[in-house]
Amino acid sequence: MSAVSLVDSPLFGDSLVDAGMRAVFGSDAFVRRCVEVEVALAAAQARLGIVPEAAAEGIARAAAHHVFDMERLRHETALVGYPVLPIVEQLADAAEDAGRHLHWGATTQDVMDTARVLQVREALGLVENRLDDTIDALRALAAAHRQTPMAGRTHLQHALPITFGYKAAVWLSGLVRHRERLTQARPRVLVVQLSGASGTLASLGDAGLAVQAELARDLGLGVADITWHAARDGMAEVVQLLAMICGSLGKIAFDVSVMMTTELGEVAEPYVRHRGASSTMPQKRNPISCELILACARMVRQHAGLMLDALVHDFERATGAWHLEWSALPESFALASGALAQAAFLLSGLEVDAARMRANLDASRGLIVAEAVMMALAPLTGRQAAHDLVYAGCRRAVESGQSLFEALSKMQEVAVPLGLERLRALTDPAHYLGSAPAMVDRMLARC
Repeated sequence: MSAVSLVDSPLFGDSLVDAGMRAVFGSDAFVRRCVEVEVALAAAQARLGIVPEAAAEGIARAAAHHVFDMERLRHETALVGYPVLPIVEQLADAAEDAGRHLHWGATTQDVMDTARVLQVREALGLVENRLDDTIDALRALAAAHRQTPMAGRTHLQHALPITFGYKAAVWLSGLVRHRERLTQARPRVLVVQLSGASGTLASLGDAGLAVQAELARDLGLGVADITWHAARDGMAEVVQLLAMICGSLGKIAFDVSVMMTTELGEVAEPYVRHRGASSTMPQKRNPISCELILACARMVRQHAGLMLDALVHDFERATGAWHLEWSALPESFALASGALAQAAFLLSGLEVDAARMRANLDASRGLIVAEAVMMALAPLTGRQAAHDLVYAGCRRAVESGQSLFEALSKMQEVAVPLGLERLRALTDPAHYLGSAPAMVDRMLARC
């Protein structure tokens, strides 16, 4: 069938989705995960004497060799509304007599939720790897440009000098926290679902909790204190985390895209022939990775809202809310992985123009460090008097086209108490970096 979704588009999909993540959440992969759950369930029940060992072995053999009729599966899923019954029917037929014990005491959502958790576990590993790649790229940028001065900007105006390494370390800090959140979320999210029709495991009698524990052990998952099939905060949490990761990447992409503007020209995305090219303007080098990251961030944010809607489950099994996850969860992972892949590419090869950063820093002819002069003058004149004097000097510099040093050197109230040599140093932006380099060091040590 032709793709309708952007993430599955043969034209746009590879720009937005990491190929590894596509393999994790593809339809074939989901069927395999459902089968994996069924096989593990039969094995767990055989060990507890609930089903014959021969039945569990027969189910495992059938699962290893059966090739599903995907067209039949597609048709029957559309008819039933869920894929588990059609999967069970095909696998039971393949298992012959052993198939009588397939799906024993389980319900559709048990299998689908546990299969989804297995996908999420694998997907979190891919996100973690991509996140580490991006963190490594930012660490390298922060270390290399620890002392590279540039203009700090607030409200899109020059504020005070910073270093580019400091900016990269600020970007880095958010991703390091997301890395910690990912680790912390795993125990809450990676838990087995085996609860039966209303969540009480009544179909398995007194052995229900034992089967649940055995199944979890076989699959390498945790066990929740109580049934979670109508309490979806774990699944919602993981998508909120993906949205936050993408939001932090979006902040980086926004900064880089503005810094790439012709007027600033402080950085550029890695050069690859024709990347970012225009069909009509040969000079163009557009911020393609930034654009894709920003698009992914916005789409995942919408899915995060959808997952919050999916938390509202009616009674012991929802009427429609669960279905929202079928779209929001895999697409969020797909888009987040794509954003991380673009970010790792962007940051590992980012071209940094330190000379242009310095030129932009000097564009205000020293006005960007007016605070430095004021703070140096304040102990001698009082803070308010120092503010008023330097403010007047700034106005003179703007109106006359002079540098701040030139304007202040002609004001006896400033030049005499400070001295010209000190005044010249104070009006050099590279001398007013505060603790930026030390903060970079602290962030790198934190990593």
